[in-house]
Amino acid sequence: MRVEVYYRKKYGDGRADRLLASIKSNGCLPVHSLRFVDVFIIDAVPGMTDDVVHEIFSDPVAQAALIDTCAGTTDLLPEWTYMTEITFKAGVTDPVAITAREAIRNFTGRSLPEKAVVQTAQKYLFQSEKLSKGEAEKLILSLHNPLIQSSSFLSREEWEAGKRFPAHYPHTIQPSPVNVENFDIREMSPDRLLDLSRQRLLALSLSEMDAIRTYLLDEKVQGIRKEKGLPEGITDVELEMIAQTWSEHCKHKIFNATIYYREGEKREKIDSLFKTYIKKTTDLLSKKKKYLVSVFHDNSGVIRFDNKTLLCFKVETHNSPSALDPYGGAITGIVGVNRDIIGTGIGAKPIWNTNVLCFGYPQTPQEQLPPGILHPLQIMSGVHKGIIDGGNQSGIPVVAGGFLFDESYLGKPLVYCGTGGVLPASIGGRRSWEKKILPGDLAVMTGGRIGKDGIHGATFSSRALDDASPTSAVQIGDPITQKKMLDFLLEARDMGLYRAITDNGAGGLSSSLGEMAELSGGVKINLDDCPLKYQGLAPWEILVSESQERMSLAVPPENIREFLSLSEARDVEATVVGEFTDSGYVEVLFNKEYVGLLDLDFLHDGLPPMSLNAEWTENGRPDRQIEADRDVSADLYSLLSEPNIASKERLVRQYDHEVQAHSVVKPFTGNTSSGHSDGAVLKPRYDSRRGITVTHGICPRYGDIDTYHMAMCAVDEAFRAHIALGGSPETAAALDNFCWPDPVESGTNPDALYKCAQLLRSCRGLHEACMAYAIPLISGKDSMKNDARLGGKKISVRPTLLISLVGIIEDIRHAQTTDFKHPGDAIFILGTTNGELGGTRYERVAGGQFGQCPRVEPEGAMKLYRSLYRANSKGCIASCHDISDGGLAVAVCESSIGGGLGADICLDGIPGNDTASMEDARLLFCESPSRFIVTVPKEKVKAFRSIMKKCPYALIGKVTGEQSVAIGRKGTTIASLPLEKLEAAWKKPIA
Repeated sequence: MRVEVYYRKKYGDGRADRLLASIKSNGCLPVHSLRFVDVFIIDAVPGMTDDVVHEIFSDPVAQAALIDTCAGTTDLLPEWTYMTEITFKAGVTDPVAITAREAIRNFTGRSLPEKAVVQTAQKYLFQSEKLSKGEAEKLILSLHNPLIQSSSFLSREEWEAGKRFPAHYPHTIQPSPVNVENFDIREMSPDRLLDLSRQRLLALSLSEMDAIRTYLLDEKVQGIRKEKGLPEGITDVELEMIAQTWSEHCKHKIFNATIYYREGEKREKIDSLFKTYIKKTTDLLSKKKKYLVSVFHDNSGVIRFDNKTLLCFKVETHNSPSALDPYGGAITGIVGVNRDIIGTGIGAKPIWNTNVLCFGYPQTPQEQLPPGILHPLQIMSGVHKGIIDGGNQSGIPVVAGGFLFDESYLGKPLVYCGTGGVLPASIGGRRSWEKKILPGDLAVMTGGRIGKDGIHGATFSSRALDDASPTSAVQIGDPITQKKMLDFLLEARDMGLYRAITDNGAGGLSSSLGEMAELSGGVKINLDDCPLKYQGLAPWEILVSESQERMSLAVPPENIREFLSLSEARDVEATVVGEFTDSGYVEVLFNKEYVGLLDLDFLHDGLPPMSLNAEWTENGRPDRQIEADRDVSADLYSLLSEPNIASKERLVRQYDHEVQAHSVVKPFTGNTSSGHSDGAVLKPRYDSRRGITVTHGICPRYGDIDTYHMAMCAVDEAFRAHIALGGSPETAAALDNFCWPDPVESGTNPDALYKCAQLLRSCRGLHEACMAYAIPLISGKDSMKNDARLGGKKISVRPTLLISLVGIIEDIRHAQTTDFKHPGDAIFILGTTNGELGGTRYERVAGGQFGQCPRVEPEGAMKLYRSLYRANSKGCIASCHDISDGGLAVAVCESSIGGGLGADICLDGIPGNDTASMEDARLLFCESPSRFIVTVPKEKVKAFRSIMKKCPYALIGKVTGEQSVAIGRKGTTIASLPLEKLEAAWKKPIA
């Protein structure tokens, strides 16, 4: 049975309208109309009458459903010239089909037989008299990802000649050989060892392969292997498990390496960037930051919100998968980091999502892209939809984040996905953040089944993207399945049915059970018992597959019956796949025989340390002079419409900000809710006025000059946004996420020493800024191979550091927004203006180089932040907006747009370094950090000045009822800008 569903003419289809608009704006192809048809292919399912089909698959008011009839033949749809049908390839998760199977089962009351087929496809009907067949085929290529989807294509002439799409698509996969391979590496030459690593996509170096060989040569190891019936060599199961565990993604080898740093005549040895700069920061601050609970060793960082509630926060990257399949990479990124929260302690509840998404410029001409690289718009569209579906369908709001555009992200996008959650401080009398596993506890896997999707995901992310990147690394998330699993697990948690939990992320069962085994002292895994999506997976594939929506748990034997009964009642699959032991080994069985046996100590601590060299050279940049007659009005309009500054409202509105009803300050603010917020304010508990802020800091272009200052500015940006929202300067915690080009020396990476030095300096800047502001680091992640080699061209990302911050706001009634509130309110600038334009948005708009980048002066900044916090707590502030991208002028315009009010600004008297002689453009557009625009009601000005008297600040104007922004200096008006034109520039579509 084939069911085709489409929207009736009078209702339209927003999906088709959006796609048609995108086609017309991006490719200028002559497509006149476009219709979507949702296709469901059903076979060997009893009880599927026409009435059942219409009830399950269509809305009888808005949609029409055809059974075994092509929608293209009906006169209810417009004429069409070309038709295509796109479906997932065999082995790729089809989330809608999973939901359809469940709907059929629930409606009919019958379980589907083993041979039942439920598949989905998406049909597009294009109408165009001028579109050639070649252009149509090119268009279809842009609508799907050939790595995970198949497409069928017909012209109208072919249809009328009798050609048809398949009745249903083959959903079988080529089975892998189920026999276990053995590699006797004990006598292999170095070249052969490296060949083996490359051929199996292990991403292991020669020293790492040699460490495995040395382990196998140990007589004790050989003795126990013989006892268990294992070969003298190593099995593919063992080799793959070691590769996943030792991957850069899992072990952070570069951050734990010994680095020999050189700067001129200065020489320095750093043993582990992580220990020296990141962990040390938190260790030093932990004595006075009593809200720290659990840092660095669990799936997310945990801090105390109050005596009853803990907060968890984690940010991950999903760059490499998103380069291959933008939608799949992003949706698995967001649902994957959701699982990090679920797997924190004995199970937390996600209550907010964030994302920062980095792409090439949307206007990049297609001809400038190397072969094999998707256009930035195609990547952005897929990633954005993945984030939408992952968050909205999971019932978790997206509360903060951003979009960033840079030419260096053409090869690999950077997809930062974050989730925060709440955890009761104690559950059943037990401290909720502590994990415990006893020998004899059962190893249970729950959620989705295991497939070929996501195989080699961890090792793939540890390599540069190239033409040989594995399609098997791509995954498709199913947020509906995960939402059911989350609800089930929280219920099981509160019933005390399991002892420990973690997510099946990178490396699948090999990582989750391998890590959990450290708590008990060993684990025995029975691969025969693992539930599979389909037969034909090799044992090593079952072990390392990263198929989504899965968690691993330790369940006491006495609780297993009740646990499995609850899972069945909640329609969530759960299976016992092994047992935790105290043997000291990871034991893996298949067909009741040993196929793997690895010493736990070797698996987790046997990785040989990496040694790297780093060499720093100062970046001497010219400081271009600004023309005396420069048109600052034209510059301001250009800045407001620059993709990094322009409003992303069209994109952000598609996220759900309100679900769960925790949001206080949302992404947009003001009387028309179109102003730009500095971050989010949430109320985690309904019975408390205490709240939290969620903010970010990221400024990669400063790293062209010095990544030390880039890192300090990123910390300052996240922290000052927290302060701008009304957050306490004494209570905040941060996460660091590094995305870097490869800093490891090789023949194909000639500037590795400089990249490594950039990494070290950024860690140093991060440490010093966090120490100055007393912000502990509680979690983080690094992605160190963000290079693409495609079509004979290498593209590396700019070194990029994202700082994500969660802080406390003592009373949400004091939460601040950016929009101007009342005509007559005084406008003050706070902080010191130094005129730095290097690496700024203005530098890109104006062209050329403008010297050094902005630099943080944390001691003075902290005094300012504390004073501003007091002023806000005393009710002196009507609005507050931090000054960041685009400088003072952009901040004023954003606040005016948000409030629908004008402003009259004078640049005289701005505090700073020689501001009286500074060019207008420098005063208006420099990005000196630690600055704010605040508005103060007339009656509060005296009190405000009293609080701020020891800080740099100046009265620069007032809010007006006029619909314009006027800027003056030395008695002369240098710009008078209609608010309508400013808003039009700011809301100009970025694509």
